[in-house]
Amino acid sequence: MNELIRELFLKNLGNPILDRLTDAAELELDSRNAVFTTDSFVVKPLFFPKADIGKLAVAGTVNDLLMLGGIPKYLSLSLIIQENFPIAWLERIIKSIAKACGKALVRVVTGDTKVVDRNSCDGIFINTSGIGIKLPATELGFRRIKEGDAIIINGNIASHGVSIISARENLKFNIASDCESLESLIIPLLKEFKRDIHFLRDPTRGGLATTLNEIVQAIKYSIIIDEKSIPVSKEVIYACELLGFDPLYMANEGKVVIVADETVSKDVIKYLRRNKLGKNAGQIGKIAKGFGKKVIAKTPIGSLRIIDMHEGDPVPRIC
Repeated sequence: MNELIRELFLKNLGNPILDRLTDAAELELDSRNAVFTTDSFVVKPLFFPKADIGKLAVAGTVNDLLMLGGIPKYLSLSLIIQENFPIAWLERIIKSIAKACGKALVRVVTGDTKVVDRNSCDGIFINTSGIGIKLPATELGFRRIKEGDAIIINGNIASHGVSIISARENLKFNIASDCESLESLIIPLLKEFKRDIHFLRDPTRGGLATTLNEIVQAIKYSIIIDEKSIPVSKEVIYACELLGFDPLYMANEGKVVIVADETVSKDVIKYLRRNKLGKNAGQIGKIAKGFGKKVIAKTPIGSLRIIDMHEGDPVPRIC
């Protein structure tokens, strides 16, 4: 274990805090509010197009901090590793974590490793916790959502869920996961528009439909979306039709739902499209009255349908 820590973990993730190898990390935080999150990752398979469980763990944790307006700073990293897990796979995952941390400007500052009997955990499970510093003059939350607010998304939905099921079942759809940390998109956006951004949420498990339903359950308004305006790639549409899935309920790992004041919606979209993580951004709906706590979709033929919360998970083990 000592050799593993020094020759693999510290070699790839080392920094002045982690290098101390203490049981806890001493962090330098300023007087501003801190944000904190934790998550566990059990995705199957471990490796999938354009990402793996390591990159996913960093992106998922960093993005959760960003949704509250936090500037990500520090991560913990705990690994539960199955006996006889290939060291080459572990090295690949750790290097992926290191690369993702470098891109997101975060440090792994503490961690833990446990080994369990073979066939106990599908190879490896990862738990991460994250700490960030709240961006000044940023206030996000359900209480800030008001009638007329625009609902915006930064790009094509459902590619992560389809990518996972394709890799798991060897379906050869050639659809890559959208797994990405969004700090280079969200932090500049919040700095630019400050109080005009009212709410952020990343539509991961359960997809866009679940996220929108979570919003209406917490506010006194309805949500009306235009199905034609929701960005989905032709490849994902084809795959979902073939498999019997609805893209609205498929998971994403590099998307953000933005609720913004309607007066700045066009400017927000223009700003998002300057960044490669927001090149397909667009407004998909608005906050409205008249339907109770419901998500209502306008279909391509002009009719209306209710978008309910999905019962069960169409593709389990996607994160």
